[in-house]
Amino acid sequence: MNREDKDLLKSRILSEIDSSRETVMELELLTQPIAPDDAIGRISRMEAINNKSVNEHLLAKTKVRLNKLEFSLSLIDKKEYGICTSCKEPIPLGRLMMLPESEKCVNCA
Repeated sequence: MNREDKDLLKSRILSEIDSSRETVMELELLTQPIAPDDAIGRISRMEAINNKSVNEHLLAKTKVRLNKLEFSLSLIDKKEYGICTSCKEPIPLGRLMMLPESEKCVNCA
């Protein structure tokens, strides 16, 4: 992988990290405990609890992706970045642009 591609991927990773951090902050606000004394109806309260659990799941997935992106950023200047961990072939640039945290090529994934 040439220097231009790595610079392009680095900026993409940094952009994704910023976006993920913002999403984490928003989801943390949405996953605050729902007070039992809130003046909402029983059905509305059930919907709020359901939405909270969905947002908690999304928050967990976003945190995992953020960790993977930060790890990818730490590897970007090393020669093993962009190499499939299974077949040891280069991961296509298009895949890395879509999923910069990818550790495997499409065939091995």
